[in-house]
Amino acid sequence: MTDRYASFVQSAAGRALVKRLGLPDPPRLRRHHPGDPLLAGPALLGAATGARYAKPVAMRLTAAGVELADPAAATEWVGGAPAQHAPTRSHGDNPRRYGALLFDATGITDSTELRQLYDFFHPQARAVLPSGRVIVLGNPPQECPTPRAATAQRALEGLVRSIGKEFGRGITAQLVQVARAQGDPSIGLESTLRFLLSGRSAYVSGQVIRVSGGAASIPADWDRPLDGQVVLVTGAARGIGAALAKVLARDGAKVVALDIPAAGDALAAVANDIGGAAVQLDLTAPDAPTRLAEHLASRHGRVDVVVHNAGITRDKTLGRMDADRWDQVIDVNLSSQERINDVLLERELIPSGGRIISVSSIAGIAGNRGQTNYATSKAGVIGLVDSLAPALRERGISVNAVAPGFIETRLTARIPLVVREAGRRMNSLAQGGLPVDVAETIGWLAWPASGAVSGNVVRVCGQSLLGA
Repeated sequence: MTDRYASFVQSAAGRALVKRLGLPDPPRLRRHHPGDPLLAGPALLGAATGARYAKPVAMRLTAAGVELADPAAATEWVGGAPAQHAPTRSHGDNPRRYGALLFDATGITDSTELRQLYDFFHPQARAVLPSGRVIVLGNPPQECPTPRAATAQRALEGLVRSIGKEFGRGITAQLVQVARAQGDPSIGLESTLRFLLSGRSAYVSGQVIRVSGGAASIPADWDRPLDGQVVLVTGAARGIGAALAKVLARDGAKVVALDIPAAGDALAAVANDIGGAAVQLDLTAPDAPTRLAEHLASRHGRVDVVVHNAGITRDKTLGRMDADRWDQVIDVNLSSQERINDVLLERELIPSGGRIISVSSIAGIAGNRGQTNYATSKAGVIGLVDSLAPALRERGISVNAVAPGFIETRLTARIPLVVREAGRRMNSLAQGGLPVDVAETIGWLAWPASGAVSGNVVRVCGQSLLGA
């Protein structure tokens, strides 16, 4: 679906009109292409007094090919005074521009110390390149030793979300809360930093991501982080599901693409295109979980990643909704996921290091008029993540969800024009996302290197104004 307004804005006449009338100005987003560097420019790394991660993060970023604007200072910031940065100048009078600003705020234990954030970001607020990245590292407030420390760490969310709305030009901002863990914590953090710095995260902004102590397996090749993995994708025949199959295969996975028999031709085309396997199955059938488990066991012996993407809408206001509309949406979008998880886990077909990833929706966070059934099912998906993540931690299985906002698909193309335009513009990036944006986020959560990321619901919504 073409966003004609965004195309017009890129023209000379469009840019002039947007500036004169103060209209939304959708930037061109930097999306991932194989072989791309993580960043389009150097990264500036700073840290608060007593911060824990700046030095190991600096080492891993350097190893990943990221140029640090002041790499010699990185070791001095650890446990030292906060870095004081005037706008850095390169050659002549041109100011130094950065692909990313990163700040380790894990050492902040009191609200008075939040000034260190201002001292770092204020001089650099206009120095970030278009589609640049801002990342703040913090502590989970619930793990803080004192109420004052928890208060200060919770304050970081307001900073990050405001930066995501202020900086503009496709710049995104995230808070990564890193739980204390034995060993080198940057190992579990690396996959998240690589995702957030790269073009894979183009439509993800204003998020709080928790990195815990789960095991992470660093890939031999970061361009193929899913090599050797068997990945099941439900609802794979079109839209987000088809984009998922393509991205996961690109990253090295053996994809098992599943959809209903009525979508058989489209499903076969997707599977053939990526060299995957097609499975036609109605997930609401009573024997569907058993049949799926037997197929995976006989053909592959296991399934490393389960992506619950299948979903439907049957919209009506609650007072006018018949029982069938309610039952169908709850069954497809939520109950079928529970039944499949139960059988695959009971038969131990998801091994240690496995992943369960569900597709929720911003409707499950904010609600939506005329979608009580859909919003209920998608809020239930978030509940599934919250309840399963701690239960499966000892088995080494991570559970996460993504919550898409306005994504350009055949479904959103049916929305009335005025509502559709509002959905596109009501976010910090002033545009709708693409199916590939959801797929890239799920791909990151599927990586073996992302084992320390569990219990998260990551919104892929351009930092929508709706929801929390």
